[in-house]
Amino acid sequence: MKSQSASILDSAINQKRRILSWPKLPLAVYREIAAHLRQIDGVNTGLYSQSSSEFNYYLSQVGSMWLEYPEDLGAEDLARIDRILAYYSDRYGVWKSIDEN
Repeated sequence: MKSQSASILDSAINQKRRILSWPKLPLAVYREIAAHLRQIDGVNTGLYSQSSSEFNYYLSQVGSMWLEYPEDLGAEDLARIDRILAYYSDRYGVWKSIDEN
């Protein structure tokens, strides 16, 4: 029988992680995108804080958003992720992929 930590490690190893950024996107919109993405089974999201030490009213309060999903996520769900990101990209500009694995 696998221990709980081994199961957590196994699930983390089989995850795809993407980090996306929209430098001027408001916090509320980041949260809205994250909520839409989490509606897809197996998808998890979170926000990274802005790392700048100087306040700039025109920049986002968020540095970036991460999303994780199983490597074997179905094609239909992957297409839903792409459609959600495209919807917000059309309205707020192209997102920047910071890191992807």
